[in-house]
Amino acid sequence: MIDSSDITAVVLAGGKGSRMGGRDKGLVPLANRPMIAHVLDALKPQVGNIVISANRNLPLYRRFGFPVISDEQDGYQGPLAGLLSAMRHISTSWMLCVPCDAPLLPGNLATRLVQALEDKPGKLAVVHDGDKLQPAFALLSRHLEPDLEAYLNSGQRRLRQWCMNHGPALADFSDMPERFANINDPRELQKILDALLTD
Repeated sequence: MIDSSDITAVVLAGGKGSRMGGRDKGLVPLANRPMIAHVLDALKPQVGNIVISANRNLPLYRRFGFPVISDEQDGYQGPLAGLLSAMRHISTSWMLCVPCDAPLLPGNLATRLVQALEDKPGKLAVVHDGDKLQPAFALLSRHLEPDLEAYLNSGQRRLRQWCMNHGPALADFSDMPERFANINDPRELQKILDALLTD
């Protein structure tokens, strides 16, 4: 059984935010707080440690009180680059990755991902919302670091494909697919705000 104390959550906040007009999505206000603050609050009871993967506004992210790790590769190489850099800095055996723009994160995310790996032992578990795979929400073994490095060095960047290469265990979240809604543009931001206000 994987203990929560042996899991480090990595909040992926290193993107360019292109569809948000270049805004740093983790710092976009939502209900009078930065979006990442909602994600961090949901994660704190679920894991032993938390780190933030970010490539700009580093002093602002450090104010949340967690280590901030930047991509070792230049040029916004995508979420896998953030995961690889984080893997090289954490000390736990397991890493829970989540994006910074999913403020409705469920409180049992880690528990269900761990259970999925109990049911199907392996090195990777991914959320399935009943309709599709959600590869940005995953629990993975730190021992996948060499494989991830080789994948990136080969020029590939697709998170979903990398996950599927490992035959992941699937955590069923078909009872709460709305919890994995993420914010890519101002319209979605308003939709999430409405959900928070009525929650």
